[in-house]
Amino acid sequence: MENEINMIEKNQMWELVNRPFNKPIIRVKWVYKTKLNLDGSVQKHKARLVAKGYAQKPGIDYKETFAPVARLDTIRTLIALAAKNSLKMYQLDVKSSFLNGVLQEEVYVEQPDGFIVQGEEDKVYKLHKALYGLK
Repeated sequence: MENEINMIEKNQMWELVNRPFNKPIIRVKWVYKTKLNLDGSVQKHKARLVAKGYAQKPGIDYKETFAPVARLDTIRTLIALAAKNSLKMYQLDVKSSFLNGVLQEEVYVEQPDGFIVQGEEDKVYKLHKALYGLK
């Protein structure tokens, strides 16, 4: 959980602000996953902070939605071109790539359980970048 919060703060995804009266506050929750090795032993425990985006209302909290992923036929075409031209292909995974999406709308989320700032309990976070679970 600390790693997730550190990544969020390192990416300057949010800032703690006074609670707005005219904007909805989206709740957040922790999602946990245990990664296993091939032999079934525990490799690591992961925690991800996600927004309860199903509470967002179209036209108020967001205007449009999209998924920043490549279509399968595009990937197949690139692989075919690489094979035809004897090119090398590389694959990589960008950690927390979804968290780099800049928001157009004003979105506020509550402080996550376990990380509520002492003396600032009534404040909320204004998001600058997308959080998992948002529309």
